[in-house]
Amino acid sequence: MEDNMIEAIGMSDDLIKRACSASMKAHKLSGKHYLRSKIRGSPFVVFAFAGSWSVKDFFKHTSFGEEDINLKMFRSMKSIGPNETAQVNAAFAERFEIIHKTFKTEVDKDRKKGKQIVFAGHSSGGPMAIFATLWFLENTNPKEGEQFPFRCLTFGSPLTGDKILGHAIKRENWSRNFTHFVMKHDIVPRIMLAPRAHIEGELQKVLNFFKNYKTAMYPNDLLQPQVLFREVMKNASSVASYAASILMGCPNTLLNTLSTYVQLSPYKPFGKYIFCTGNGKLVVVENSDAVLQMLFYSSQLDSEAQDVEIAFISLHQHMSYEKELQESLAMKNLIFLNHLQNLSLSSVGETLNVDSTDMALNDLGLSARARLCLRAAGEFEDQKKRNQSSVDKYEVTIAKALKEIEAYQTKCEGHNMNYYDAFKRQKDNKSDFEANIKRIELSGKWDEIIDLLENYELPDEFEGRQNWIKLGTEFRQLVEPLDIANYYRHFKNDDCGPYMGKGRPRRYRFTQRWSEHASKTEFRSISSSCIWAVVEELPNEKFEDIKEKLEALEKALQQWEGEGKLGKHVFSEGSTVVDCWKTFPDQYRSISGLAQYMNK
Repeated sequence: MEDNMIEAIGMSDDLIKRACSASMKAHKLSGKHYLRSKIRGSPFVVFAFAGSWSVKDFFKHTSFGEEDINLKMFRSMKSIGPNETAQVNAAFAERFEIIHKTFKTEVDKDRKKGKQIVFAGHSSGGPMAIFATLWFLENTNPKEGEQFPFRCLTFGSPLTGDKILGHAIKRENWSRNFTHFVMKHDIVPRIMLAPRAHIEGELQKVLNFFKNYKTAMYPNDLLQPQVLFREVMKNASSVASYAASILMGCPNTLLNTLSTYVQLSPYKPFGKYIFCTGNGKLVVVENSDAVLQMLFYSSQLDSEAQDVEIAFISLHQHMSYEKELQESLAMKNLIFLNHLQNLSLSSVGETLNVDSTDMALNDLGLSARARLCLRAAGEFEDQKKRNQSSVDKYEVTIAKALKEIEAYQTKCEGHNMNYYDAFKRQKDNKSDFEANIKRIELSGKWDEIIDLLENYELPDEFEGRQNWIKLGTEFRQLVEPLDIANYYRHFKNDDCGPYMGKGRPRRYRFTQRWSEHASKTEFRSISSSCIWAVVEELPNEKFEDIKEKLEALEKALQQWEGEGKLGKHVFSEGSTVVDCWKTFPDQYRSISGLAQYMNK
């Protein structure tokens, strides 16, 4: 197990047990939000976070307590192209923002000493560990060759964010930094699948039970955990069924109709999950769609008569991670749930060829329906990879077409004209026609890629691949000027308004965001590739109304001219830029910083 666990999550059995123990002890802290645990003879230091036993620290504001993540603290936690901000639990996020500065100094000191940091948490301490890991990953430059500058271990943690959070974490290649342990029946990792209004009262009773766990009576007439258990699992059923119907490509019309009236939980798992079967086996799952299904199906009941018993078991399991991991890690029985699409649909009792995976799934109580959902999750992930393989085949074709556009640009400049103006005026019929064909071909391929991205049908890591960021930037800088020229040549602005309003295609907005995210710069409303659209609109506006816009434009043009991004003859007589310049008052032109470039 020791070697397997190190291979699985880069941590030893002993470190996991110590992190779990520290996380349980952290709950007992008085007036302190975390416990720092230094492990002798080890390069690791554990920061374990205390949880909360108050329902107000689980839900705020909306039905499920979600809100947009603070992008000032977590800049990368969004989808780049579609520009969707990740949503997280507002109560957990608020708690983290209050405490995050309290441990930063200690973490920095340990880092300077060469220590490796593990953030850990049990129950609602788990989200604190998650946010701490994300925050330091966002705001710390890793040392050369350092693969895991920060790691996160959670035990029975509630779900913290939506699918965009998981998407962003995978894109940044941080998913492997997060490992979550979940007991088979523990209700807390499933709680966020139910809305606040349905569980608030019973949840507080359960949290009181956890707070006074050692002295709590069992059973307790005031505590009826089956009420909470039923409500959570009922909502988990809706969430899992809706997700499964999408994975299988056959949306359930009843669920689709229901989802328009009943809000489903936005929370989704991310990172690596390790399910504790209760008999010594530990099942490792990395596919987040599969984890969501397992959170529901692994806690199913054989009969309604079991719900009271299982409900109490779910509470005790939540407080038993330390004991469970002591026993399970000693048994050295780790099962990796890979190649989900090949899972057997039969349970162990129905097949003669019993293997460790089948036995583990049976121990988790996964039915044939559950296994079918896991297979669908594996197939969905494989389809994303196949889509990427298809897209990768375009790379050479796109690069070749861009070379031809570049040759067109060079030819135009050889005739003392910027290629934007040449394409707009269409004087060289053959060259302009061939450039237009390439423009249309390239646009079609990129629109296909963007459609896949917008529907999240490519691997989450795609937008972080440097080769595609570079190719997308080259495409935008070379081809967007031609699209703008075509737009104004055909007077599309008369019908659709300015290009930068509704006219700019997604393929340029997406690829611009890729480049800016990779360079860690903010999104700019004007980029060097779409400067022409701004210039085209200026003569249509009153000079008094565009003074501020002109100031920004001047700075941008001077910067891009100095960087060589505008090409030759942008400021030559007869160009669109010069024609626009001539419409401005003499007084402005005499003091403008652009005067030095005109007619040079």
